[in-house]
Amino acid sequence: MKIVFATNNQNKVREVQALLPDTIELLSLKDLKCFEDIPETSATIEGNAIQKAQYVYDNYGYSCFADDTGLEVEALNGEPGIYSARYAGPEKDAEKNMQKLLSNLATKNNRNAHFKTVIALVGFSPELLTFEGICKGEITTEKLGDQGFGYDPIFMPKGYQTTFAQMPLAEKNKIGHRGKAVQKLISFFK
Repeated sequence: MKIVFATNNQNKVREVQALLPDTIELLSLKDLKCFEDIPETSATIEGNAIQKAQYVYDNYGYSCFADDTGLEVEALNGEPGIYSARYAGPEKDAEKNMQKLLSNLATKNNRNAHFKTVIALVGFSPELLTFEGICKGEITTEKLGDQGFGYDPIFMPKGYQTTFAQMPLAEKNKIGHRGKAVQKLISFFK
């Protein structure tokens, strides 16, 4: 079975493909030759995931799923949230995003945060479906590790002494927000 994952982020594609059974082939937007910027104008993570999946379904005719992920930091009233990818500007520079976040937290004692992923599935059933995954943790005071992407070097999951960027992908997928949401998606397919 082929499934379209409405993303051009090859890191996300690798993470999700590693979780899927061998019977499912994952296609990305690149495979569809969809290179336009899909609108993400919703005020919620769930809304953005739905918007992206619906866009691909409406414009390319493929059943698909899309995800949206946000890092929500308690001391910053949920920032960066829906703006996680472009927190430091429209160029979506992960390094600048991390520096801005660390700078905004420099005087804060509360470093509690969580990653939230919502996956929207369009075209596989009569109704639109969503699957949510949350991983609680805290923001470190400095970058640790060189694996992963985005905020992984400064996010330490609850109960761990390592950041996502210090973990093997298999471990991150087991405990992480995207992995939890994808497991719910896989359960639906079964």
